[in-house]
Formats: sequence, C-alpha cells, structure tokens
Amino acid sequence: MPVRSLAGWGRTAPTTARVLRPRTREEAVRALAQAGPRGAVARGLGRAYGDAAQNAGGAVLDMTGLDRIRSIDAQRGLVVCDAGVSLHRLMHVLLPLGWFVPVTPGTRFVTVGGAVGADIHGKNHHVSGAFTRHVESMELLLPDGGVRTVSPGDALFEATAGGMGLTGVVLGATLRLLPVETTRMRVDTERAANLDDLMARLAATDHRYRYSVAWIDLLARGAALGRSVITRGDHARLSDLRPKDRRDPLAFRTPSLPAAPRGIPGGLLRPSTVGVFNELWFRRAPRERRGELQSIPAFFHPLDGLPEWNRIYGRPGFVQYQFVVGPERADVLRAIVRRISERKYPAFLAVLKRFGPGGSGWLSFPREGWTLALDIPAGLPGLDRFLDALDETVADAGGRVYLAKDSRLRPELLGAMYPRLADFRRLRSEVDPDGVLVSDLARRLDL
Repeated sequence: MPVRSLAGWGRTAPTTARVLRPRTREEAVRALAQAGPRGAVARGLGRAYGDAAQNAGGAVLDMTGLDRIRSIDAQRGLVVCDAGVSLHRLMHVLLPLGWFVPVTPGTRFVTVGGAVGADIHGKNHHVSGAFTRHVESMELLLPDGGVRTVSPGDALFEATAGGMGLTGVVLGATLRLLPVETTRMRVDTERAANLDDLMARLAATDHRYRYSVAWIDLLARGAALGRSVITRGDHARLSDLRPKDRRDPLAFRTPSLPAAPRGIPGGLLRPSTVGVFNELWFRRAPRERRGELQSIPAFFHPLDGLPEWNRIYGRPGFVQYQFVVGPERADVLRAIVRRISERKYPAFLAVLKRFGPGGSGWLSFPREGWTLALDIPAGLPGLDRFLDALDETVADAGGRVYLAKDSRLRPELLGAMYPRLADFRRLRSEVDPDGVLVSDLARRLDL
C-alpha cells in the first residue's frame, strides 16, 4: 500500500496519504473498509485545485482503476460508466457515434466521479446547468460498505452533487448526452472595451449561444478596466463544414505538446510579463469575427494541449479563486475587478461567465449570476489577507466561492455562502457517523 505525497492542481499544500487503487467495485468496498482511523477520500485525476482530494495521514482511493464504459444507448443518448472514466475517454468513444458530453469544464481530464463530486460547470451553464443535472442515476458506496443507487430528488443524490466526495464514493453513473453532427465548433469572437461593455454584451446576447465565456484582463486600469475577449459558439452542423471535411465529420483528435518542464523558477509570472501577454492577447484578438470553425479541443480545452501546464507557476504553485454573485450584484463584481487591478496581482488566466439558475445540489457552486475565475501565483505579498477580504465581500453579497478550487477559505464564512450547509452536515452525520469519509478540505472547513 504505497504512501505518496498528493497535492491539488495548484500544488500549494501537499500532504501524505496511503494510496489504494481499486480496479473493481468489490475492491473499492474492501479498500474503504481498510481506510483506518484517519478515514478515506476518493480521488480521480487530481484536477481539483485545492485540498479536496487529499487526506493527510489517512487513505486516498485512486478511482481511475474503475474505468469501464458499461453500455451506450446510441439511440437515446445514454451512457453507463464507472466513476473513473474520464471525459477525455468519453469524448473519444462517443463523438464518433454523434454524441458529446453534456457539460465539460476547461479540461477534459476529469473523471465522472470527480465531475459529480464537484458538480462541474462549463461555458454552457446558462443553457444546460451543471453536470449532475444530466445524471439520471448513480451508484454510491456508503461508509458502511453498502451500495445504493440514487437519483435526482433523493436527499443523498442532492447532497452528493457538489458534496466533494463526503457522502459516499461514486462507483458509476448513467449520463444523458448531447447529440452533435460534427466535431467542429462554430465560433464568434469579439472584443469588449471594458467591464461594463463586456457585461452588457453578455447579458444582451448570451441567449443566442450554447457556449459563452470571456477572457478578462485583470491588470487593465482606467477606462480599459476589465477589457475582454468574448468567445461564444455552438456545435457546427454538417452544412457548416467544407466539402472535404464532410467525409469524416465526427473525427476527433487531441493534439498535444511535450509536457511543461519541471523546475521552472517561481516569479516568472509577474505583473510586467503578464501585462505584456495581456496586451498582446487583447490586440491579436479580432474586433469581431463570425462563424470561425474550431476543433473541440481548441474551443473547450486549449490548456490540455500543454500537459502539466500548472508547472509554469514554479515551485510555489498557484491559487485559483472563483466566486459567483447574483445578477443583481454586478456592483460587487465591478468592485472586485477594480481591487484586483489596483493590487496589480498577475492573474495569468482569468475568465468571466454568466450562470443560469442553480441546481438542486446542496453544496453545488453555480447559482444564477456572474462568476469570475482567476489564477494567481501563490506566495505573493499580502495575498492571503487580500483573498480573505474578497471572501467577506462575496459572502456579504450572498455569493459563494467554488470548493473544488478552494485551498484557503475560512470555515466561518461557509454557512453564509451555502444555505443548505446544515442539511448537508446533518445528512452526512447520518450516513457516516464514524467519519469514514474525510479529506483535508473537510477538516479545514468542518464539513
């Protein structure tokens, strides 16, 4: 039973745990029973940014060994698969059949179990909601060793949707899929001069697109505060393709560069270098371009083309911070963007989206409104205090931060952000009175 140091994708707070890798459901039951006094948490491909899939001194169940696609109903658009199956693999299997995953985040290297535990969202939340909205049922391994099938409307389902793996180990799920004619995207791109211009464009025209996102320059100031590049689109139809591309419209390829090297020094991403990148990125974007055809990887997962891209932040790693506030609190979003700009923190990757109505998951992050996500190099002077202050602003506005990306939230703010927190804790105490399922995140936030 190997002992390994594990960290989130941000690489900020590694801890050591015994790692068990079950390959069957029976092995998963035995592994959970062997967790020991420090309990266990399930882990997929390690793309949670913080400490959600770590368990210091305890056990971690590496679920990637449970990777069977059990059945595909190509007529109805349903797939039954194990929790360790990745969205990457689903795309390679399903796209040639004319089906696409209903929701994908900015990486396809996420397991189905992780997608349920974080209730992931994508560029289409305003249309399609979050991932568990498309889950017809799932099988949960409970802390007592029993296996239960749960469906939307069951309390255990709603607690598990976004519950960060703390109500049961997801063994498998049945997903509803999205029909597509091609593996191309029909994309519109435009520039927004500043944050007000950006928000007005998104609010007025997002309903025309299935997918919508904006890259935002968080170093811009003055009249250019929040200048952005908006990218929106939908799946291309067969008629959109050139004649030569119609011969194999469902071909799916995922090109990749060599992995980012180890040992990149910290401090590479500083205000001066990120400022130059932001200026070039904004200027090279077209003022307006309609109907460009892009591949699925280019549109959804550009960073997946550089394996281990998180190494570019150097040894200290980085913090990803994502929050959402209601549509009526655009003033809070403006104030936060202004504070980040004034502080000159080099946010290399920053995106703004509009969420549609939230789902029923008790700890599911998305709710209707504006969501901003940004990466900041760890260890910058005053960063912890600065983010603590943002947390308080978000909580006071009735907003919340995303637990799948969090590594530092103070527990006293959690209840204001997640109104169903007490229900979650109550159900968790009922299904897991001995605290078998636990993580570094759960201990830090008293989940």
